This record gives sequence, structure tokens and C-alpha cells, in this order.
Amino acid sequence: MAKIGFIGLGIMGAHMARNLQKGGHSLVVNGKFPVPDDLRASTTVVADSTAVAQASEIVILMVPDTPDVQNVLFADDGVAKGLTAGKLVIDMSSISPLETQQFAKQVNALGCDYLDAPVSGGEVGAREATLSIMVGGPQKAFDLAKPLFDLMGKNISLVGDNGAGQTTKVANQIIVALNIEAVAEALLFAARSGADPERVRKALMGGFASSRILEVHGERMTKRTFNPGFRIELHQKDLNLALDGARKLGIALPHTASAQQLFSVCAANGGKAWDHSAMIRALEIMADFEIAEAPESKAKAA
Repeated sequence: MAKIGFIGLGIMGAHMARNLQKGGHSLVVNGKFPVPDDLRASTTVVADSTAVAQASEIVILMVPDTPDVQNVLFADDGVAKGLTAGKLVIDMSSISPLETQQFAKQVNALGCDYLDAPVSGGEVGAREATLSIMVGGPQKAFDLAKPLFDLMGKNISLVGDNGAGQTTKVANQIIVALNIEAVAEALLFAARSGADPERVRKALMGGFASSRILEVHGERMTKRTFNPGFRIELHQKDLNLALDGARKLGIALPHTASAQQLFSVCAANGGKAWDHSAMIRALEIMADFEIAEAPESKAKAA
């Protein structure tokens, strides 16, 4: 069993770390960052990221954004200072593909392998170990890491060299955002027309419109459960990566831009920490109508 350094024990990272423990692996974590009580009691807590790398064979990162990864890796007390030849760094954050390629080169120069392995599936996927994991990097490093990925996810793919995993994740986030927008528009239309949006959602689950977004996030919309599984501010970050990349590539992503604007409406109304299914709130604000106000919904509440 491997000794794994895990840095980034947030909403998803904590569940991923627990699943590695269930698989029999021991974990080393950075005490400078928040550590849930159960993991603090069951892991080796060290002073900084350098110490994490020194004590581990494999170091996994699960932090919010590109600057966070850069800091964890290359700050004065970062992972790079604790690496020795032959170790493996796995970044499971969702960050810039171009920056990822540079980070990989810097880690490779130390005699270590690097995988970018962002995930999709949110808190539920992290907790239930059903994440989709999109990996960029060398085959030998992927083969070494695959048993660890198997403890955290179900759909695991090596899609290319370093940066390809992050590119795939950006593409994933475009699709997810546009699906959330489609479901939100459909449920708003149904509710404003006088139909019960939850009954409409269930009816649509039996047809060609059925999707995981309609199933999970559509229910969040009708039940008004916007506590975060994946925060709007993080999805905004991912769509910024998409739109910035599109500008550099000279292509247009018009619907990605519109989804980003809807997230911005939510953020401007105090919702940057809402779950991304709360995109429907932006549409409701513009319509001056909440789907819970549908006549049949109000009758049930009476």
C-alpha cells in the first residue's frame, strides 16, 4: 500500500481522501490547510507541503484554481522542495491546460512524473467514489496511479499528454453548464406556464430529454436545495478557462459565454457560493418569477 500525500481537503477532496484510506492507503496531509477532524485523527499531519512531499511516494493535489496549484507546488514551502527522483505528482484540481504543461515540465526536471487528472461528479461522486477522472500524462505514470483512481472514480481515461486531462475537463464544464442552462430554461418555462415543474421534470426523465443534469440538478431546482456540491464561483473559473482558451484559439463559444453571464447574475446577487444548479435563479430574477410560484406548487403548499 502506498503512502500518499493529499493536499486540498475541501468539499470533494476530503471524500476522495477517505476513499483512498478505505482502500488501505496511509495519508500525509498539510496541517497549514483545514483538515476535517476525522482525517486529522486518521492521517499524519505535517508542517507544510514540502514535508508532505518528503514523507510520501505520491502527492495528490485537489485545490481550487491555477494560482493555488502553483503555490502548493513551487512556493518556498511547496511540494517541489520535497520531491526526490521517482516520485509522482497528481494534480486533480481543475486548472489551466497551458499552465499545467509548464508545471509538468518543472516537476519532470526534478526526475518526477506528473499527471493532470481533473474530476467530474461533484460532492456526490466524490463521496460515492463514482467520479469521472480525465488524465493527461505518460502511460507509465497512469498505470501506477490507476489503482488509486479506481478507489475514487468509475470512468477513468488517459486522454493524452500533460494538459490533455485539463482540456477534457474544460470541455466537460462547457457541456455541464449548457445542460444546466437548458434544464433551468425548460423548468422556468413550464412553471410560468402553470405546470408543476417537479411533475414536468419527472415526465421528461422518461424521454429523449432525460439526462443526469435533469435528474439531479433539476430536482435541486424544484426543491430549492442550492447548498453547494459544486460552487458557482468554481464553475465560473472553469468557464473563464474555456473562454480564455477560445480567444487564444480564435474560436467563438457563444453559449458558453451566455452561461457565464447567468452565473455572473447569481454571483452579483450573493450567490457565488451557491451550487451551480442555482443558475436558474438568474433566469428567475430576470423573469421576476420563481418556479416554486407555479399554481399547482402553490396549491400543494397551501
